[in-house]
Amino acid sequence: TGAAGQRKGRTGYHMTEIVIRTMKAQDIPAVAMIEKQLFSQPWSEQAFLDSLQQDTLFLTAWSGNIIAGYCGMYCFSGEGEIVNVAVATGWQNQGVGYRMLNVLKEQSQEKDIRRLILEVRVSNAPAVHLYEKLGFHSCGVRKDLYELPREDGMIMVWEQPPCL
Repeated sequence: TGAAGQRKGRTGYHMTEIVIRTMKAQDIPAVAMIEKQLFSQPWSEQAFLDSLQQDTLFLTAWSGNIIAGYCGMYCFSGEGEIVNVAVATGWQNQGVGYRMLNVLKEQSQEKDIRRLILEVRVSNAPAVHLYEKLGFHSCGVRKDLYELPREDGMIMVWEQPPCL
């Protein structure tokens, strides 16, 4: 067994309940630790702190007292740029990313954001599949966008359907 609300399985923790909430400054050390584990060029704690002071939506996914993932975006008049989506290793492939991004989409619509855009490594098939499941589609490629390793970035977009 793991922390409250978790059962350790062969592939990681199995969620009994995931709670999505707005990221707070006190969440940042745990978020930054996940960031360092997953990304070759991670954001610093200061970068997360700075982002919370701007027009952004950043969310954390909790199981008991454990942060299972986080996501965030910058908000610009009617458009949101998703800059972070991360699920801790033991929580991947269990719907955490899907739940977080659904809440992010809902909250963005409450802020009159009708278009979301993100970039993803072209080789990250699980992430591309997740974004497509959420209604995103590819609208281009940025050559050599990523480093360590160097790789192209797929640009994906979701647009709220117009009212009929």
